[in-house]
Amino acid sequence: MTETSEAPQPQAGLEPGAEAGRVLKVALLGGGTVGSQVARILLDDAEALAARAGARLELVGIAVRNVDAPRDVELPRGLYTTDAEGLVDSADLVIELMGGMEPARTHILAALRRGASVVTGNKALLAQDGATLFDEADANGAELNFEAAVAGAIPIIRPIRESLSGDRITRVLGIVNGTTNFILDAMDTTGAQFADVLAEAQRLGYAEADPTADVEGLDAAAKAAILASLAFHTRVSLDDVRCEGITKVSAADIAAAQDAGLTIKLLAIAELVPLEAAGGPGGDLDGAAAVPREGVSVRVHPTLLPRTHPLAAVRGAYNAVFIEAENAGSLMFYGAGAGGAPTASAIMGDVVTTARRLLAGSPGRTGTATRTLPLVGPEAVTTSYSIGLEVADQPGVLARVAAVFAEHGVSIETMRQRIDGAEPAVEGAGRPEGRRAELRFVTHRASEAALAATVADIKNLDVVESVTSVLRAEGV
Repeated sequence: MTETSEAPQPQAGLEPGAEAGRVLKVALLGGGTVGSQVARILLDDAEALAARAGARLELVGIAVRNVDAPRDVELPRGLYTTDAEGLVDSADLVIELMGGMEPARTHILAALRRGASVVTGNKALLAQDGATLFDEADANGAELNFEAAVAGAIPIIRPIRESLSGDRITRVLGIVNGTTNFILDAMDTTGAQFADVLAEAQRLGYAEADPTADVEGLDAAAKAAILASLAFHTRVSLDDVRCEGITKVSAADIAAAQDAGLTIKLLAIAELVPLEAAGGPGGDLDGAAAVPREGVSVRVHPTLLPRTHPLAAVRGAYNAVFIEAENAGSLMFYGAGAGGAPTASAIMGDVVTTARRLLAGSPGRTGTATRTLPLVGPEAVTTSYSIGLEVADQPGVLARVAAVFAEHGVSIETMRQRIDGAEPAVEGAGRPEGRRAELRFVTHRASEAALAATVADIKNLDVVESVTSVLRAEGV
């Protein structure tokens, strides 16, 4: 028998040559805080990266708006260019760190259409138009990876896509915006008002000059959409996320939470919700005409947490994501949620992983949407409320308020009362005319619809001066 052998064939998309001499051309779009750190790592750690990736990662250029702009990291000036299109056309792998919708979307689509793989940290684009990018990557067998899009350096995308892909995730709770966590933590520590802490956060560089995306919850909402899409294998966009920021959280809310052994965090919450009309939980389809037995709720809002909850211990500008899965149980991922070097670490993890897959000639990995689940509104969610009221300090007020809770089937777990900023008066003592009392209720879990209706009717009571705060609670 005569033995024959064939020379190994080069992998598609890569230049032919000996294994040790393989090169992957890398284009970097964006030379800001994160982009500069990515370029530094590619250059300074080239030898180690080549050993890990299986090929030399050659940085062919950095696309920027202004090649002469001052930068924190010194890099060879010849790498900078304003010709982003040319870089994309010459690369095997494109790293997009421009942010925003355009021209980032155009450049990513151009790369995917020619079969080049893409690593991005663009949460806004993925949350608003990720479906288009995933479809284009699938159509061309290209990679699309985005670990840095959520929670900075924390490895959370890959664990959900890979490590937990054989499990059933039921709930994700995340502190995914460092600016708001810094503000709420400082309010909790110092007792200061929101506006004062925001000004300090801006002075220290934790908050932008225009902090709207952070403090109104929009940044966290984009990340929530991405996490929900991956966790529940269905497509969720930014428009599907109910969003409420932290601008209405007061020092009084913080103090009341402390008195009750609670803390306030801005949480991104994504969970599976049973659809009663479809026959209960399960999520499977019984046939072509069957309807899903569960839906997906995604929301961002200030949330009361017991101080014993793992997320309550997340301080400063750090991030954390808490996952509940049927078999793995409860898992928490914690770390730096922003910053040039930490975010660059997440980008480079994707770069090395993508390079390995390109060298192996394996098909591209993109989105994980395998089903279409309905997005349910807040009325389908069960939660707990903390409700603060300012009321007239007179007999019968508490009974009238409690009657409204009972009318809507909402059970009260705890009630606290303070009169004109003091402790409750001694039983039987007279009440000065015009004195007001502050009542704070925490409810047992009930439907959002019932809780909202309760608050609406309480506002209409003539003995209620105002509803001072309404906060949702988890784990109480």
